[in-house]
Amino acid sequence: MQNSKRGIGIVTGANVEIGADCAIWNYVVIGEGTKIGAGTIVGSFVDLGKNVTLGKNCNIQAHVTISNGCVLGDNVFIAPNTSLLNDKYPRCNYLTPPMIKDDATIGGGVTILPSVTIGEKAVVGGGSVVTKDVAPRTVVAGCPAKKVMSLEEFEAKREEFLAQKCRVSP
Repeated sequence: MQNSKRGIGIVTGANVEIGADCAIWNYVVIGEGTKIGAGTIVGSFVDLGKNVTLGKNCNIQAHVTISNGCVLGDNVFIAPNTSLLNDKYPRCNYLTPPMIKDDATIGGGVTILPSVTIGEKAVVGGGSVVTKDVAPRTVVAGCPAKKVMSLEEFEAKREEFLAQKCRVSP
């Protein structure tokens, strides 16, 4: 765990693996058997269930819940107050956690329901409730989340926004 940073109040279960260069901030719960890839950042007040896998270089911001068995690929970003749920039929003891593929971006306050797969480089808009799989390179938003644009359209809008905000006045 070279170059790692640790906050206070971290609770760690048995057989947890944390890669090099990770930052785990304050009051994080890490369930047994969880694996955190190198370079990943876990914000304060995050709850990682049992047997969760976080890929390399993920950024999990504050107040996120990732339920037992969830798998995240590499370079995943999850904004604050998001929940990944795993129990399609509560109290049935058969978990069906969602899967988040490489380079996906999940906005703040999102709920991802059990059995859902978020495709590579997909973007989920803030406040969405994701009830169905999201195709790779697709942007979804709403309740329930629906496709609103392609990744290419999203990136073009972001570039236009940044160009307007970063313009220097003479």
